Amino acid sequence: MTRGNQREQDRVKAAKKAGVGKGKTKESNATLQQRREKDAEALRLKQKKKEEEKATGSSSDTKK
Repeated sequence: MTRGNQREQDRVKAAKKAGVGKGKTKESNATLQQRREKDAEALRLKQKKKEEEKATGSSSDTKK
């Protein structure tokens, strides 16, 4: 039954190898906060642009 043992050893080895690169990388709090601020700023700009388009009455996007 050495063949079965070899398979089991290979499974264990593959599981260890997969465990190394598996999972999400942890972000530091500073990096996470910076990303959140950047995303929030992008959303504010997007909302501002939409409001300006709405205020100017841009009718090029509307369909009849």
